[in-house]
Amino acid sequence: MIEKNIYKKNPYDLTNCKLLGKGHNGEVYLLPDGKVIKIGLNNKSFTGEYRILERVNGNKYFPKISEIGSNYMVRECVHGKILSKHIKKNGMDKNLACKIIDMLKEFEKIKFSKIDVRCKDIFIQEDGELKVIDPKKCYSRQRNFPRHLSKGLYKLKVLDYFLEVLEEYDSRLYKKWSRKINKYIKQREKLSEL
Repeated sequence: MIEKNIYKKNPYDLTNCKLLGKGHNGEVYLLPDGKVIKIGLNNKSFTGEYRILERVNGNKYFPKISEIGSNYMVRECVHGKILSKHIKKNGMDKNLACKIIDMLKEFEKIKFSKIDVRCKDIFIQEDGELKVIDPKKCYSRQRNFPRHLSKGLYKLKVLDYFLEVLEEYDSRLYKKWSRKINKYIKQREKLSEL
């Protein structure tokens, strides 16, 4: 159950809390109880993110929220290794590729209109499961293929392997995405040549 008080400002003293990250939309601190608090700096983005997390609360791919206020949310801390760092160190194997595909299929099941996520927003947990942080515009932006993810995998030089696994693991998605992904990557290459 999420404790909601959308009119309440952040009631937590963050003086002795560790700053875990800071971006355009907010700051994330580790609380003494092991949860994290995200303080929203951009109200529109913050509201959009908490509405997404509220809607998918309990889904294994997203951190659970326990409290929401007007400019903050308290949620489960996501540990693990960022996908891009993991791939740089260990490469990508079939198991990891299939887990990413399953996660994207889950995005379709929960009716995201944006079937995409950045590599830096995917964490590999100690048990090998994936968690997504900072979901953005999942129900408002239309994107029916993993564009940002493909760009990240391309930069990591594992996109071709990912597409091979996708073709074998889920030919329906391969047919649906491969042309769009390849077209997008070619456009990116042309732009970088200019």
